[in-house]
Amino acid sequence: MKKFAFAAAATAILALSACGQSKQAEAVEQAGENQAEMIDNQADNLMEQADNAVGNQADMLENKADNMSEKADMVEEKADAKADAIDEKTN
Repeated sequence: MKKFAFAAAATAILALSACGQSKQAEAVEQAGENQAEMIDNQADNLMEQADNAVGNQADMLENKADNMSEKADMVEEKADAKADAIDEKTN
């Protein structure tokens, strides 16, 4: 549930930051957001598997899920930076 709230807040922030952006920058941000959401969904599935696992397997799945969540954050940050760079070039 926390991830959903975070995702909703991030989406709202991105929507506000998209004001005044070029269509190309908006597309880059949206693509990054979509990719990050897919990765987060995979991480959530791994966490569910970890909940049903025991011992080292549970720890391994949780670590992998955490790493995937961090990767999703990086994907979104890179897309945002790329969109900003696009806007800087077009302005």
